[in-house]
Amino acid sequence: MTKTEIDDLIKKLQNEDVNNRFEAALTLGNKKDEKVIEALICAFEDDNPEVRLQAAKSLSKIGDIAVEPLIKSLKIDDSGIRRYATYSLKDIGDNSVIKHLIDALKDDDWGVRKFSAKSLGEMEAIESVESLIETLEDDDWGVRVAATKALGDIGDARAVDPIKKARRKARGDKEYKKVANKVLKKFK
Repeated sequence: MTKTEIDDLIKKLQNEDVNNRFEAALTLGNKKDEKVIEALICAFEDDNPEVRLQAAKSLSKIGDIAVEPLIKSLKIDDSGIRRYATYSLKDIGDNSVIKHLIDALKDDDWGVRKFSAKSLGEMEAIESVESLIETLEDDDWGVRVAATKALGDIGDARAVDPIKKARRKARGDKEYKKVANKVLKKFK
């Protein structure tokens, strides 16, 4: 792919037609280039969720050279960008991102915290167990569920008592109790 073709695809990310933007985001995932990485991160602000998700998937596909710019994106004021950056980082599978995902468990945005917890579980990041245990007391129900499931995916026995405590604390919340019970069965 020539530099001109790459520039044309980057311009297509701004096209009025959502299909053109999606195709550009998809195709750019095949090019390891800093300008492409920057353009795909900007696509996290697209009006269309499919374009945003494809941009995240393409960044994951680009891999290691996208890690540092994505980590920087976790500091951007826009919570949507931080959410998709979290998604991309998880799929790159580089263990150097675990620390940043742990830090993101304290983000102001519930979606970032939820994606981070889910990502840490999928990565089976044992070093995140203590932070995920703390997240069991998050104000957001979805974040607590994601942290509980993540702890089950990691499978560290240190999580058993805190999950039981969170289950007891969830009086009247039958859905959370179901999740906690299902996760606790993984430890037996």
